[in-house]
Amino acid sequence: MATIQVRVDDSIKTAADTLFSGLGLHTSTAGRMFLMASIESDGLPFSVKHRTAKPGLLEAIEDTRLRRNLHGPFKTAEEAVASMLEA
Repeated sequence: MATIQVRVDDSIKTAADTLFSGLGLHTSTAGRMFLMASIESDGLPFSVKHRTAKPGLLEAIEDTRLRRNLHGPFKTAEEAVASMLEA
């Protein structure tokens, strides 16, 4: 039997251990499941894409650059939040 070692940040390891434990798995078992799923699908068992900003975010960035659809100024944080929550 072969051994695979993977180096990850402590926070990633802790989060993965917690997640898999909640599913009744050990992290090593989840790793074997990933490898088996990769073999079965003859590739990664999920799509791999470049992360892109959501269309709404791109529009908000453009609005900010063009100084349109801006609201405020606000006197309090509560006023700003209330404005963001308006439909």
